[in-house]
Amino acid sequence: MSHGALLTVAAVGVALLLLMIIKAKIQPFVALVVVSIGVALTAGVPAAELVATIEEGMGSTLGHIATIIALGAMIGRIIELSGGAASLAHSLMNRFGERRTPLALTAAGFLLGIPVFFEVGLIILMPIAYGVARASRKPLLVYALPMGAAMLTVHAFLPPHPGAVAAATTIGADQGWVLLFGIPVTAVVILLGYLLAKRMTRREYPMTADVYAKVFGEEADSADSETAPKGPVEGAENPPSFGMVVSLIVTPIVLILLGTIGTNFLSEGSTLRAVLTVLGAPMVALLVAAALAAYFLGARRGWSSARISEVMGSALPGVAMVILVAGAGGVFGKVLVKTGIGDAVADVLDRTGLPLLALAFAMTMLLRAVQGSTTVALVTTAGLITPLLQRTDLSPQQLALVCLAMGAGGLSVSHINDAGYWMFTRLVGLEVGDGLRTWTVLTTAMGVAGFLLTSLLWLVV
Repeated sequence: MSHGALLTVAAVGVALLLLMIIKAKIQPFVALVVVSIGVALTAGVPAAELVATIEEGMGSTLGHIATIIALGAMIGRIIELSGGAASLAHSLMNRFGERRTPLALTAAGFLLGIPVFFEVGLIILMPIAYGVARASRKPLLVYALPMGAAMLTVHAFLPPHPGAVAAATTIGADQGWVLLFGIPVTAVVILLGYLLAKRMTRREYPMTADVYAKVFGEEADSADSETAPKGPVEGAENPPSFGMVVSLIVTPIVLILLGTIGTNFLSEGSTLRAVLTVLGAPMVALLVAAALAAYFLGARRGWSSARISEVMGSALPGVAMVILVAGAGGVFGKVLVKTGIGDAVADVLDRTGLPLLALAFAMTMLLRAVQGSTTVALVTTAGLITPLLQRTDLSPQQLALVCLAMGAGGLSVSHINDAGYWMFTRLVGLEVGDGLRTWTVLTTAMGVAGFLLTSLLWLVV
């Protein structure tokens, strides 16, 4: 087929994907698989090769990311149910002091957001924000807005979150470099978001009656079933220490970074490089962290082996569909390559003259704004721009920055088609208009800031 025909097929496929997700409310995994099959057949993939193409795309993607996402979820679940998340938040609040409690909760959102998915982290920390707002008699949004934005920022930018892992895997970016650049970029973006949120919340926004009663009314003393942490928090009476929780969160990050440093700076054949390469593989690093979390937060504090297994297993149902969506995104990317659509899209993008970072950011932000899911936006963009990246001679550092630029786009424009938007606004009692004026504006500003910071790093590397 000609490039024009292939581009038409691609455009129709993406439009159909968006319609299925947005209008028909079809599960993104199913929509991605159906559209991938339709695009493959329309663009000329022989029927005999269709199944092999799908299996190859799914297998190559899940081979990299399934274990990482599952282990990350297990670590987060153990931290949650051991009481470590609440311990982390309260310790930070004590260290920062009453005046800087919003900053303390923002820092808690940043640290807890690394191993814990956005929705789960929000559920864990929101009751703490309720209690602080009740004690200070200040608006809940003062505490909740920067805290929630911090968790969403980590979710969009950093492994082991599914969108970041899938994007890095698809374009071939080293996750160590993604973390090495991404952690400081994310920290700066979150600090800027905190300052902007502080300015935004000078104005008081009305709260819905049910949330106001929950925070400031008589029934505020009893934990609401929708905002209390899910599952029994077994460490509530004797929670893990601040240092223990932070050490467990940092362990896989340090191992991955050491692996990247060893690969780039130690001579081939050296024993130390081999050891660091193995320990620095994201799967191994997270496996080590999961084992340490099981021991220090579980076995050492009285959990039986059966309980530890139960807790770790309970993390998997919540991430199963996320893993499948990322795998289906890999199928879509494989179809784009197999049919030649990827090369056709790459030709068009190449002719626009836009820098790679700008393309990665703009495409992800557009898809995020249109269909709502950060993960879907990241995996779709990664599939579309991979053929263009393969034509360039980018260094590992530059590929990592492209991944971060996509993360900045995935952070932006969280609005009414995003489940995270509704979850946040409902928990803090914001009306739709006020949610758009605060949450949507803040996440978009932080996404743009993330892209600008990534662009500055691009000039350096």
